[in-house]
Amino acid sequence: MDRALQVLTALAAAGPRGLVLAELSGRLGVHKTTVHRTLAALRHRDFVAQDVGTGAYSLGAAAVALGESYLADDNLVVLLHPALVALSQDVAELVHLGVLVGTEILYLDKVEPDRPVRVWSQVGRSIPAARTALGRALLAFRETDRAALARYVDAADLDRVWAELRRARELGRAVEDQENEPGIGCVAVPVLRGGVPVAAVSVTAPAERLDPARVAEVHARVRAVLPPYLPAGLHLPSPA
Repeated sequence: MDRALQVLTALAAAGPRGLVLAELSGRLGVHKTTVHRTLAALRHRDFVAQDVGTGAYSLGAAAVALGESYLADDNLVVLLHPALVALSQDVAELVHLGVLVGTEILYLDKVEPDRPVRVWSQVGRSIPAARTALGRALLAFRETDRAALARYVDAADLDRVWAELRRARELGRAVEDQENEPGIGCVAVPVLRGGVPVAAVSVTAPAERLDPARVAEVHARVRAVLPPYLPAGLHLPSPA
C-alpha cells in the first residue's frame, strides 16, 4: 500500500508528461522490478495509465476522478468555508465563493461581515461570468483566448473584457466596478489546482470602499489570509 502511494505521489508531481519506469525507479530509490509490479496493479484499477508511444506512466482516470469528486461543488463549499470566514473577518467585507457553469458564475457560498453592507446577494444565483470579477478571474486563468471569450460577451464589450482578462492574468486578480449593481465593486482571485482554476473567491464592497489603493490592499490580504486554509493541492496564483 505504501509503495502504491509513493508511486501515485511521484506521478502526480510529474504532471501530464509522466515518468518512464527508470525515472520513477530512480526517484523512489526502488528497484525497477518492484516498481513495475506496483504499476501493473495500479494500471489494472485504472489509477495509472501508460503512453504507448513513450512508455511513460501518468495518473490514470480513476486517480483523477478522485480529485474531481473531492473538489465537486458541494465539497468545495465545505472545504473552503473556513477560508471565507477568515477572509471576511480580516477585511470586514462580504466574501463570495463561485464556480463557472457554462457561461455563468454560480454563487456557492457567502460570508457576511459583522458591519452592515449595502449589498444584495444570494447563494444559488447565477450571473453572466464576464460581468463579474469571479468570472473574469476564472476565465483569465483558464487561459481563455479572444475567440473563446466571444461566447461570454457581446461584440461591443469584447475589447474591454479582453483587456480585463489580460490584466487579471498579469496581476493575479480580477475586478468589477458597478457592473452588476450600482455602487458595488468586487475583487476576485481564482483558486487553482495544478494551474487550473476550480473556483474563485471575491471580496464585495461599496465602490467608495474599493478605490485602487484599497483593491491592492484587499488583494494583499487575500494572498495572506487564504493559503493556510486551502486544502492540500489548492493554491492561489502568483502575480506575473
